[in-house]
Amino acid sequence: MSPLEPPRARRVAVIGGTRIPFARSDGPYATASNQDMLTAALDGLVDRYGLHGPGAVGEFVAGAVLKHSRDFNLARETVLGSTLDPRTPAYDIQQACGTGLQAVIAAANKIALGQTEAAVAGGADTASDVPLGVNDGLRRLLLQARRAKSAGARLKALAKVRPGHLVPEIPRNAEPRTGLSMGEHAAVTARVFSERSAPSGLGGPLSRAAQDELAATSHQRLAAAYERGFFQDLVVPFRGLARDQNLRPGSTPEKLAALKPVFGPAHPDPTMTAGNSTPLTDGAAVVLLASEEWARQRDLVPLACLTAYETAAVDFVRGDVAGGEDGLLMAPAHAVPRMLERAGLGMADFALVEIHEAFASQVLATLAAWEERGLAPVDRARLNVAGSSLATGHPFAATGARIVATLAKLLAEREGPARGLISVCAAGGQGVTAILERT
Repeated sequence: MSPLEPPRARRVAVIGGTRIPFARSDGPYATASNQDMLTAALDGLVDRYGLHGPGAVGEFVAGAVLKHSRDFNLARETVLGSTLDPRTPAYDIQQACGTGLQAVIAAANKIALGQTEAAVAGGADTASDVPLGVNDGLRRLLLQARRAKSAGARLKALAKVRPGHLVPEIPRNAEPRTGLSMGEHAAVTARVFSERSAPSGLGGPLSRAAQDELAATSHQRLAAAYERGFFQDLVVPFRGLARDQNLRPGSTPEKLAALKPVFGPAHPDPTMTAGNSTPLTDGAAVVLLASEEWARQRDLVPLACLTAYETAAVDFVRGDVAGGEDGLLMAPAHAVPRMLERAGLGMADFALVEIHEAFASQVLATLAAWEERGLAPVDRARLNVAGSSLATGHPFAATGARIVATLAKLLAEREGPARGLISVCAAGGQGVTAILERT
């Protein structure tokens, strides 16, 4: 290769993944930090794949969405507190709910270019131990006191503190640009697609019944996967949990139909409930990626290879709020068709499809949007076959790594070559998508 010739991209193998069981917020992990959870997941991976030695992997990439100031340099501090070689470089990454998958992509790019042979990627998030911000008025007074040139001036500034300044800024799950929560945005999208497919808004692919059916199926399939031992080498116990706490094996559409709507109740015929929406969740997940040569040298058989990825963003501020189709969580509707066109593939080329289930309505809207953009319908028998976020829960930055590890193992179980599609929506009107392939 001449000095001016670009390096050829290598195939990037997914060797395996490890996560802790996901827990509902304010539950078993209420006092666990992002670092505690991420360290537990990383240690599980180190033990499973014998990564204790010096230089076992080239780097660790991870992130969290809800971060304290103590989470500064989270990935590196996690390495230093884990059984991985402390000389392993690490850095943080964040792209809302796409963080885990984006971390996988960042690590994969360096492996593909030959800059490293192996890396670990993932993420963690706690909805229990969320940071509380200092009241902004108090913050300004404290800064004023700090800048004061004399003791008298400092006292004068501090004398302005009032009881109301002591009330902390409670975090809210809302988009800064719109003030609407993710669920409220999803309710807008659900109404738009329902009205488009059924003028009454009561039927069609985004009906309440369709959403409850998808949610119940997620729980049933996750329960079945646990029962057959699928997660035995993917999930490590943590703080008394051995399975995802949100899992409800007995979920049925009939039981879910009894729940009251929680998003969009001010509008006619609301459909989104706590049962067909993802709960606030705590957890962590990591994935081991490597070149195929690195895997061969260690007698490790790759589960699959990461062969393509694509990100997208939508103008949800003008589109969603105005009632358009570019909803907050609809970026994968644009990313996937672009990725498939670039790869020369169609939906029929995928044995399995994994769509992050932020809300049942969002999954159904994404499927409908793909069809509108000319993609073939997704066979529901191929969709989220081991359950997904509605059943597992959704620790924001951990979900992407969970999906990559799950899909890679599902592909490895199949006979012969097979492809899998990953679609993850994210706050801020973004989406991260990828393709895994088993040859």
